[in-house]
Amino acid sequence: MTASLIVRAPRRTALTAAGVVTLLLCLAGLVPAGPASAAEGPLATAFTQAAAAHGVPRDLLVALAYAETHLDGHDGRPSASGGYGVAHLVSNPTLHTLEEAAGLTGAPVASLKADDAANVAGAAAVLRARADALGLDAAARADADRWYTAVARYGGASTPEVARLYADAVYDLLSAGFTARTPAGETITVAARPARPDRGALANARDLGTPENNRTLAAAAVDYPGATWVAASSANYAVSNRPASDSIDRIVIHVTQGSYAGTISWFQNPAAQVSAHYVVRSSDGAITQMVREKDRAWHAGNSDYNHHSVGIEHEGYVDNASWFTDAMYRSSAALVRSIAARYGIPTDRSHIVGHYQVPGSDHTDPGPNWNWNTYMQYVTGGGGTGNPYTPEQVCGAGYSVIDSAALGTAGTVYLLYNSGNGYNCVVTMKKTSLGTPTATTAYLEVQGKSRVTDSGDYGYYAGPVRAAAADKCVKWGGKAGSNTYDSPFEHCG
Repeated sequence: MTASLIVRAPRRTALTAAGVVTLLLCLAGLVPAGPASAAEGPLATAFTQAAAAHGVPRDLLVALAYAETHLDGHDGRPSASGGYGVAHLVSNPTLHTLEEAAGLTGAPVASLKADDAANVAGAAAVLRARADALGLDAAARADADRWYTAVARYGGASTPEVARLYADAVYDLLSAGFTARTPAGETITVAARPARPDRGALANARDLGTPENNRTLAAAAVDYPGATWVAASSANYAVSNRPASDSIDRIVIHVTQGSYAGTISWFQNPAAQVSAHYVVRSSDGAITQMVREKDRAWHAGNSDYNHHSVGIEHEGYVDNASWFTDAMYRSSAALVRSIAARYGIPTDRSHIVGHYQVPGSDHTDPGPNWNWNTYMQYVTGGGGTGNPYTPEQVCGAGYSVIDSAALGTAGTVYLLYNSGNGYNCVVTMKKTSLGTPTATTAYLEVQGKSRVTDSGDYGYYAGPVRAAAADKCVKWGGKAGSNTYDSPFEHCG
């Protein structure tokens, strides 16, 4: 099925064989799309040239760098996990893409750290090496969707589930498209395109893309119902028995100085010797719990605070405000309210503190771009008491709401469509008993196929239920509390 408003495409004209090849290369991002490339700024030019030199799809290379750093090289300063430059070439005890890039390109390590063009070229070389190791030939390399496993390996995740999370972030950006403004004021655009990545063996990895995708595992592990569980390395925290052993009386707000997937991977690495209880994603406020609240995460750099606090990391960098989204603020505020209610922590700035406020700390996070006024308004209920998630966040990049139905006062069920891949998505969003598991259901039935249903006791939403439905009629609906909605077959393509 498709959305109700349809724009008819113009009549197609014939293409020569050479024209077909050129068009495919343009779509893959391997060659400039036209004369406009002559007006590119220095970083855009670096991406175009590096992609061409190493046979990497240009837009894929840009999306990878944007997922890592929002195209901010931070003047050569490293991320928390030892990554440098706009494309995050890493040098830490277990991952050495920085040194690998130096060997592949001949560029000095110092240039790869601080020079944008060298860094991008190094990343393209490393990514191409991953593709070569996978045996991708020229035809496969011309298809950006075939690079999925190479992208996942570039991230260096220690587990398949985090490798998938890393690569999915890149392909979500490719699918939705984006326009980024660099610290130097340059604008770089990646146009939206259908993305159907070939996940290979990672298709079987646990999908961490939305907070409630892993409920069976999470239900036994997480302290916050809206979180997904991914365990930190046992070398990075101390097993404890809080609050019996130590009272929990404060919450510390951090910024990761890195990406969401990269931070999760770093906390799984025993060499890190750091962790936090929670990590919050910038784009949609998704939350991963990595240390149980009863245990002491090593996040504050102060023994007393580690004993008595819960640490929350937020994806991004302190000097780049683009990471601090409203979705992140709202989701984190809901998490803080839940923690505070469970341990009787006052919701004020004496008990909800930035890392920079921890005695003896040399950190500055969350930094001057963190909007404490907005955040604390959400924490204390001034605009943050609603469901911290939206249907678009739950279904993922590329989906837009095309229909909805109220479920009394208990919630709303939404039907969404992704024009890029022809998929529908249904999600039931709760409005009451938020954070408390209650019976909630969402379902989607494509005409001629079996109904797919997600039903259980959930804190914020049921779903997402996705299915390919281009040019098909669908039934959809859901339940929250005692209220149910069931559609007829409709929204036919």
